Amino acid sequence: MHIHEARENRIEAARPRMKKSERRAQILLELKLHPHVRISELAERFGVSTETIRRDFDALSDDGLISRAHGGASAPSHGHYPSLDERANARIEQREGIGRRAAQLVQPGETLMIDSGSTTIQCARALAYLGTPCTVLTNSLPVAMTLGHGAAQVILCPGEYLPAESAVVGADTLEFLGRFSVDRCMIGASALSAEGPSETVQGFAAVKRQMIRRSAKATLLVDSEKFAKRGLVHVGALSKLDTVVVDRAPTGGLHDALSDAHVTVIVA
Repeated sequence: MHIHEARENRIEAARPRMKKSERRAQILLELKLHPHVRISELAERFGVSTETIRRDFDALSDDGLISRAHGGASAPSHGHYPSLDERANARIEQREGIGRRAAQLVQPGETLMIDSGSTTIQCARALAYLGTPCTVLTNSLPVAMTLGHGAAQVILCPGEYLPAESAVVGADTLEFLGRFSVDRCMIGASALSAEGPSETVQGFAAVKRQMIRRSAKATLLVDSEKFAKRGLVHVGALSKLDTVVVDRAPTGGLHDALSDAHVTVIVA
């Protein structure tokens, strides 16, 4: 142990110990008041070692509650979420692989629900390429247009149109989906943590929940960049999913949570 670490540990032991949960709540409160907090300053304030604060930051970051920065942390930004067009041009190879593998799960004659997203569009393209005869309900115009000239029968949901997402959401969309029961759904997500998938676009989480509810099997398509993160709105528990199709196998807590929930992980 280095001399300065030993000194820090002596200081930590000499002061009344604040509970871990209380300390982390105080860190989050600090970030409401200041855009950035530093490890060294918080360690001195709480009377703990810098290593203890680093562990706090790691835990809060894993939960999507803070963003790590050099020497400290800042509040996560929910201000700008990339539009569908922006997302469509990122990590194309990974999303194409996920889409192709997910499309291979669909059997001829099956009924599907496919939600809006850059990765689910890749799934629709793969389905069209394979020529799999199936019936697809979707709230995504690109998904409908991609499948519309192929072997699939396409049913497009009504609803409130979101131009940036080329999709519909809202009460009419949910009511319409509730009229159907299908073999499986293919959904995307903004993030995936041990608590389950989450979504950043307002209205999308409710559509995903309804699709899961009305499907015999639920398949999540998500790339590894979204692992161990949280979006604005929680979609549901991992136990609501049957299969997750990814470009890289999850590790750590997310791997354990998926295993405990008996979710099949397919690496594209």
